Amino acid sequence: MKKEKRSPRVLIFAGTTEGRILAEYAASLGLNCHISTATEYGEKILENIDGIETASGRMDEGQIGDFIREKQIDFVIDATHPFAVEATLNIRRACDAEHTEYIRCLRESAVISQEEDAGIVTAGSVREAVAYLRHTKGNIFIATGSKELQLYTEIEEWQERCFARVLSTRESVEQAVRTGFEGKHLIAMQGPFSYELNLAMLRQIQAEYFVTKESGRAGGFAEKLRAAAEAGAVTVVIGRPEEEGESLEAVMKRMDELL
Repeated sequence: MKKEKRSPRVLIFAGTTEGRILAEYAASLGLNCHISTATEYGEKILENIDGIETASGRMDEGQIGDFIREKQIDFVIDATHPFAVEATLNIRRACDAEHTEYIRCLRESAVISQEEDAGIVTAGSVREAVAYLRHTKGNIFIATGSKELQLYTEIEEWQERCFARVLSTRESVEQAVRTGFEGKHLIAMQGPFSYELNLAMLRQIQAEYFVTKESGRAGGFAEKLRAAAEAGAVTVVIGRPEEEGESLEAVMKRMDELL
């Protein structure tokens, strides 16, 4: 009797708009699919997709390898955030160690117009951005996440000048509070944000500077630039790390080929 061929098993590391799109596409194809998110919030927004299994919590290289072996994963898609460098490194290494096919889904870069470019300062990291901001005056609206908020405390009068917008998760809020951001200086919300909301926030705190990562079109980067320009604020942009990978469309095509 001929042994029936099993369906390919796919593991998607999500947590971004692209991750959700790929999860929904996997479900539509009927793939045997597992979705891994770093946070419980990320898992919750994927719960209503039928036919997939979700799991939350950050995994190191060893734990990813264990998961691949336990679930007999054949194909791994890395759709983590463009700035989640450590996560991507762990996923790549685990796939190499387990001899499992890996593909990186890249977020489409934003296009900056010549008019917008006039009001932009670029930096290679949050530390570089802080070094620039230390020589400025005026309020600063920070939208670079909670992990590196401590660096902003090096700015003179940071407690009066700096306002942080972080994810509305317990982990992010508690980290921001431990750093010293509280009251009106701490905003906890889930993006991406519209032009109108960004503009309202910038005007509310009378921001002279808006610090953000180059999060691409899916991350609402264009809306941030437009709002900052309208509010008369300088946008300090943390450049995206260079990496190799495939477009969302190319990854979806590869998923088609698994069937």
